[in-house]
Amino acid sequence: MHITGTLINYFIHCKRQCYLYYNKLTLEDESELVKIGKALHSEKNTEEVAIENIKIDKLKGEYLIELKKSDADIEAAKMQLLFYLYVLKKKGIVKKGKLEIIEKNKKSVKNIEIELDEQNEKLLFETLGKIEELLSSETVPIAKLEGKCKKCAYYIYCFI
Repeated sequence: MHITGTLINYFIHCKRQCYLYYNKLTLEDESELVKIGKALHSEKNTEEVAIENIKIDKLKGEYLIELKKSDADIEAAKMQLLFYLYVLKKKGIVKKGKLEIIEKNKKSVKNIEIELDEQNEKLLFETLGKIEELLSSETVPIAKLEGKCKKCAYYIYCFI
């Protein structure tokens, strides 16, 4: 099974989104919020580094840096970053992680540091197991309308 950082992020954010994306139902190209995120990456002049199944926004000194346009789903972003740190660790590269959150209506950048310690690695492995279980299922998770759904690229698919 080919797990990516995006799948991990989607799994934490919404199991249905993760499942649909994995099964090639991608609606991100139509989403204004996704377009904003991509524009933010190009504005920050990130030179993504692709290693195996991950795309790293920045490697700077002791940090692997992941850019996000908001802090709307910090837990999903943290788990995605932990996965990237783990992939690097398997290659013998040990880094600390940093989320750079660039709020669109604010001038400042918020930084959150994270390390792949024993506890976080255990949490990551548990999450990877749950993702594999979800993606090997033949049943699409049921849509549950929540506040975050209206900003999701899959909203029309799930609720209209």
